[in-house]
Amino acid sequence: MHYTESEIKDLNRIKRLRLMNSITGIKSANLIGTLSETGNTNLAIFSSVVHLGSDPALIGFVMRPNNNVKRDTLNNILETKHFTINHVNSNFVEKAHYTSLNFNQDQSEFDYCNLESFYIDNYLPPFVKGSKVKIGLKLHEIIPIKSNGCKFIIGEVEHVLIDDSIDLITEGSINLENSNSVGVGGLNSYYSMNKIAELPFPRLSTTPASEMNEFWKKKFDI
Repeated sequence: MHYTESEIKDLNRIKRLRLMNSITGIKSANLIGTLSETGNTNLAIFSSVVHLGSDPALIGFVMRPNNNVKRDTLNNILETKHFTINHVNSNFVEKAHYTSLNFNQDQSEFDYCNLESFYIDNYLPPFVKGSKVKIGLKLHEIIPIKSNGCKFIIGEVEHVLIDDSIDLITEGSINLENSNSVGVGGLNSYYSMNKIAELPFPRLSTTPASEMNEFWKKKFDI
C-alpha cells in the first residue's frame, strides 16, 4: 500500500483524518483538566502530550484550530494560567473517551462522563481522581502553528502525583505498565502498554552487531 501526496489529498475527510492520526503510532492518552474564572470545570482528552525537557520541566500539547468551535480548555488556560494532565487508565477509558463531546461551558465533563475530580491545597485546576499519574502545570508559552491554525500549549510542571501502587524504576522512571495507562491510535482506538524491554544507555561499544562492537573497542581502545 502506497499513498502519494495527491492521493492523500483526494481521500475523503474522515479517511484522511483516520490515516493521519494512526500512521504516527500509539500516543499516550491524557485528560487535561482546567477551571474557568467563574468556577466551571472542564475536562478533555488529548493524545498529543509530549515531554519537552526536564530543566525547566516542560510538557506541551497541541490544541486544534478553533474553526468556530468553542475551546473551553484553551479559554480556561488563558484565564487562569494553569491546567492538569492526567493519565487515562484502563479503568475509565470509556468515560474519558466521551469527554471529547462538545459540552456547553456550564456542563462539566466530570459530571456528564461520571469522572470524579480531585484537588490539592492552594491549586486551582482539577485533577482526575482515578488517574494514577497526575501533573499540575502553569502556562509557560503558546506557540501558534501558522500552517494549520493549531496552537502548541507549553506548561511548566509544578506538581507530580504518582499513585502508591506504581513502582519507581531506574532512578526515577515510573513503571507505566503497572499504572494501567493507555494509548490512542487513530481517532478512537485504545491500547494497553506492555513493557517489552529495558535496555542500557546506548554507547558505541554496545551496538547490536557484534562485529561493530569489536570495531569500536579497537578504535577507542575500550
